Amino acid sequence: MKNKVLVLLMAALLVVSMISGCSKKDSPASGSAASTELPKQDRSGNEITVPAEVKSIVSLAPSTTEFLIDLGLADKIVGVDSYSQASYAASLKEDVAVFDMMAPDNEAIASLNPDIVFTTGMSQAGGSDVFASLREAGVCVADIPSSTSIAEIGEDLKFIGACVGASADAEKIVDDMNKTVEEIKKQAEGIQEKKTVLYEMSTPTAEYPTIYSAGKDTYIDEILAIAGLDSVTKNEDSWVGLTEEACIEMDPDLILTTDMYTPDVVNVLLQLEGWENVKAVKNGDVYLLANSDALNRPNQHVVSALVEIAKIAYPDTFGNLEDPFAPAEDMAA
Repeated sequence: MKNKVLVLLMAALLVVSMISGCSKKDSPASGSAASTELPKQDRSGNEITVPAEVKSIVSLAPSTTEFLIDLGLADKIVGVDSYSQASYAASLKEDVAVFDMMAPDNEAIASLNPDIVFTTGMSQAGGSDVFASLREAGVCVADIPSSTSIAEIGEDLKFIGACVGASADAEKIVDDMNKTVEEIKKQAEGIQEKKTVLYEMSTPTAEYPTIYSAGKDTYIDEILAIAGLDSVTKNEDSWVGLTEEACIEMDPDLILTTDMYTPDVVNVLLQLEGWENVKAVKNGDVYLLANSDALNRPNQHVVSALVEIAKIAYPDTFGNLEDPFAPAEDMAA
């Protein structure tokens, strides 16, 4: 079982790195709040023809699937990737079709007669357009490579909203994102001594000793900086693999993890051999984010992760900060 979990973890890390390697080309934003014009290009710069009315959707990215659900469009989703199904099955129709985002079955997707198919660009990681036959069949395939900044994430969400006839709702969500970011930036100005932080996606083991983290030109690095933190990997390139020795030498004040695969991960990190004198370990400042997917999936909930990180790092400064995207029951609590 342990080996199986580790394999799943490494597969997940590969997914993240491959998505991040797909860059966006220049493409127009979805338009202003007053505009209802349909996008002419996807977020990769490919020309697309979006139907005037979208009644059926295939989403091959968990971040897109979650956003569509939040827009109240779950009933229009006829197909998803396996990660989306695993995370959001309770919100999706029981008969929703499930696909492997790395090897999508074009014929099966076409049989669903979708009005639009949202992809991540990850499926093209091999260098070829695996959706070519869908495009040739006249299906609108809209590619959304993973963004490197919060601003780009906002443009992605407005693009999705414009495609599915929900521009006003999408732009309201993006406005709430931006307001919260600006509020946190303003409050962070009063922080006199910034804490150093190590963000880690995986916990080192004898079998898989590499620690994966986020460096410059990633939205995660941006989020850490907005929260008033000084990331110890801020000068590393994009998604980076580190040795334990390197992390120990960085001696962070704080360790944040999104490793959901290691049982009792915080205690595991606190008990790593050789880490006893690392400030974060010595002081017990090691935290598993409550909703790790919020940070790893680029939609409006990255701001939810930002709020959580800010509160963990500086409770006196951000203790009263509210997450605009928290579930209603959490807000009530």
